[in-house]
Amino acid sequence: MFDFFRRHTRTLQFLLVLLVFPSFVFFGIQGYSRFAGGDLQTVAKVAGQPVTQAELDAALRERVERARRQMPSLDPKMFETPEMRSLALDGVIRDRLTLVAADKLHLGVPDERLERAFKTDPEYAPLRNPDGSVNRDTLTALGMSSEAFAERLRQDLSRRQVMQPLGNSAIAPAAAASAALEAMYQQREVQVERFDAKDQLAKVTPSDAEVDAYYKDPAHAAQFQAPEQASVEYVTLDLDAVKKNIAVSDDELRKYYAENEKRYTAPEERRASHILVKADKDAPKAERDKARAKAEGLLAEVRKNPQSFAEVARKNSDDEGSAAKGGDLDFFGRGAMVKPFEDAAFGLKPGETSGVVESDFGYHVIQVTGARGGEKKSFDSVRAAIESEVKNQLVQKKFADAAVEFGDIVYEQADSLKPAADKWKLEIRTAQRVARSPSPGASGALANPRFLEALFSGEVTRDKRNTKAIDVGSNHLAAGRVVQYVPAHQLPFAEVKDRVRQQLAATQAAALAAKLGAERLAKARAAPTEPFAGDTVVVSRAQPRDLPRPLLDAILKAPLAKLPAFLGVSLGDQGYAVVRIIKTAGRDPVVADPAKAMAQYAQVWAEAEAQAYYAALKTRFKVSISESATAPRDAASEPR
Repeated sequence: MFDFFRRHTRTLQFLLVLLVFPSFVFFGIQGYSRFAGGDLQTVAKVAGQPVTQAELDAALRERVERARRQMPSLDPKMFETPEMRSLALDGVIRDRLTLVAADKLHLGVPDERLERAFKTDPEYAPLRNPDGSVNRDTLTALGMSSEAFAERLRQDLSRRQVMQPLGNSAIAPAAAASAALEAMYQQREVQVERFDAKDQLAKVTPSDAEVDAYYKDPAHAAQFQAPEQASVEYVTLDLDAVKKNIAVSDDELRKYYAENEKRYTAPEERRASHILVKADKDAPKAERDKARAKAEGLLAEVRKNPQSFAEVARKNSDDEGSAAKGGDLDFFGRGAMVKPFEDAAFGLKPGETSGVVESDFGYHVIQVTGARGGEKKSFDSVRAAIESEVKNQLVQKKFADAAVEFGDIVYEQADSLKPAADKWKLEIRTAQRVARSPSPGASGALANPRFLEALFSGEVTRDKRNTKAIDVGSNHLAAGRVVQYVPAHQLPFAEVKDRVRQQLAATQAAALAAKLGAERLAKARAAPTEPFAGDTVVVSRAQPRDLPRPLLDAILKAPLAKLPAFLGVSLGDQGYAVVRIIKTAGRDPVVADPAKAMAQYAQVWAEAEAQAYYAALKTRFKVSISESATAPRDAASEPR
């Protein structure tokens, strides 16, 4: 059974996500939340039915765990963003919506189709017996009955019927595809004149009055603000902290030593030489008897003169590998040789020679030349290692209970971290000038966005109360409190005067560059045949020629009713660019072959139609989403 799981890990992960998780979302979360105190806040509605915060959290956790299974080194912090929460919520809504649509559109799955899909779809091969029936043992290992699996499969097939036919039947018109590809991969021959803001800096000199006005302008206030900061103290609970508080008696350690004595005994080994007379196990009896007789003759020769063993082996042994070394096989442990050979060798003392030993390879004469191992290490010599191992086993069991107690203590005694620190002998750490986002080089709890978000929540900064226990890593919890909080504030003018002047000068330089560029553009349009500065280059989306993205996009989107065409493009703080488009040059040859490009366009077309249909379903079945659904959660306000 375990071999089966090792061979089909990826497939089973897929099945767990495909079959178990959606059903958990649809049918199990509400019940689970009622009993476990889950968060029943509504974050969305589908056809009048609520999607709860608990469902969204479960979906996000499932995405994290799925990603971790595929990439164990993945940093889970990348999932703690509004974008990832939005993706997770859309997944929950999509599954719920397509199931509702399948029911309302009467897209049921008859038993015959259900059975055919199970027996023919490669996705379910790991769950099938050779005769095509359901492998109940595998389903049991997955925690499902065959009836529950059938229902999940029926639901999945029903959902597929809502969206899949649209994708499979989409047809991208050839004319539209050709036009789109032409627009996407078209090359244009251009000349570009740049008016860089940095070249105009020497021409601007902001006055003191202008600098003062720029500083006071509310639109610029954020540029000269000191971010909110806090002085904090915090404690962390991990496996090492729990391990330090685990005491193991001497009697327990001695009992473990006795139960695992083989692990503390050096493996017994023998060094031996042998003489082999080959005789295949399937050889005729007469041939084997002849080989035995030869071996017995060699044995007699060795026994007359034990010192001649090596010479006899070199001249007579059929084992070419060891014959050249006088039959020496070096040291070996149990299990390294065939059973009859091993039994004979380990039954002899150094210097003793065996009788003729029969194996599948033929007949052996064995002489043991050395022995080592078999010594048992003393308890005192391995006591420290045993204590560490026993504690490692116990800490895994005790950490879960410790985590719950840790969370209760920091919540119930919210005005201090000392009770939790005293309970587990934790160090109360301090940090100054902590910001809401992780600072460069931060590590541990202070590098965790959820922990920082909890520290800067209103209850913690306002009332100086402990955060709840925050999961900041595998078997790693943290709780903290704010000692001093400094809100965001505008820096004094005297402190930032030089920065204000530099920023204003850069703004004025960019404005001057834009003015010069606009004048050049007007002149070029008025006299299109006049010489234009700048090298002539051919650009495309595949070959941007180091042009800034806004400039490249403007060049490739510009209408070409008349050539040459001229356009001006603002580059923001960098300045301004004037472009002369000379001609088009067909599709970029760097792009993949046309057939493949057409196929890719057809896929994009199908996806666009599917998204449009999905949007229509959301309107038809009244999907609504709460404004706070994808916002980062206030960790201090989450259920404790």
